[in-house]
Amino acid sequence: MILLLAVVLGLVIGLALAIWRGQTYQLNGLHFTWLAVIAFIPQMVALYLPSTRNLITRDLASACLIGSQAALLAFAWLNRKLPGMLILAVGLILNLAVIIANGGFMPISPDTIKGIAPDSQSHELTDGERFGTKDVMLSKQETQLEWLSDRFRTPVWSPFQAVYSLGDVVIALGIFWILVQPRSNKPFVKELQPL
Repeated sequence: MILLLAVVLGLVIGLALAIWRGQTYQLNGLHFTWLAVIAFIPQMVALYLPSTRNLITRDLASACLIGSQAALLAFAWLNRKLPGMLILAVGLILNLAVIIANGGFMPISPDTIKGIAPDSQSHELTDGERFGTKDVMLSKQETQLEWLSDRFRTPVWSPFQAVYSLGDVVIALGIFWILVQPRSNKPFVKELQPL
């Protein structure tokens, strides 16, 4: 949710700034985009697609998540000269650290689960059991690097309830910065030439 918001705001503000400066809006300097696409495929297959998610073992799903995050980090490093990409890389490192430290999934506390899904069966889950797509329920005492876990929630009044981590916030800032930066000096509207 927070990443989608960063993309939308970054694109809207970046486009508005480009128009205001009389430039075209372009995302220049981004290389190895194929790596970002390939990096997401294991996550999608192992965690998000219901038809394949139930067929994949916990260990393989964990390996897919870690591998996917590592590949995204490689993509960020290869594009590190792009403004905002190092910020995005720091967020990926924070998420990868907490995922590895907690057995290959993003930890989430029972209290956080109750906050976003009060009617859920979270009281029936035991420590270490998967919740949602990429999360694993762990008590705060059992969580390594708890301050990096999925612990922040969207406001209660939000129609979409979601949780996110500090790493997600940093990634969102990186994405926003990448999309807001000016891309080129090409004029948005060609100047009229004198007759």
